[in-house]
Amino acid sequence: MNQPMPPQQPQYPQQQPGFQQQPPPGYQQQPQPQPAPQFPILVSTMNDVPGHRVVRVYGEVAGLTVRSRGLGSNLAAGFRSLGGGEITEYTQLLYQSRHEAIMRMCQHAMSFGANGILAMRFDCNEIANTMSEVAAYGTAVLLEPADKA
Repeated sequence: MNQPMPPQQPQYPQQQPGFQQQPPPGYQQQPQPQPAPQFPILVSTMNDVPGHRVVRVYGEVAGLTVRSRGLGSNLAAGFRSLGGGEITEYTQLLYQSRHEAIMRMCQHAMSFGANGILAMRFDCNEIANTMSEVAAYGTAVLLEPADKA
């Protein structure tokens, strides 16, 4: 998953105080679509969720994956490391590993009936210099909107 750097934002002249730019005649701003949820339940690194309250705490949940780098990736990464810079083969491996660990953590939480995970964290280790372990862990909770009585 080779992702390019975001393009530089153009530098616009500073607007003068009191000046408001008007859209062209007939222009209607389209509503922006909401991004699809990335995981089956809410996963947050925060200790709470604005606008929601924790109804029940189920406890710690975790997801774990251990991945080995393939021979082809190791060779390509070895050559790339000679020149310096990002090793995209390893970056992709770690992104996939993190996503898989979070999905397993979500499944663990959902087995308790949780609809959210708070204080999510990662832990990464190397095993035998050939494998990467990625663990995702957090607190499984049941959330409801705060205005609900």
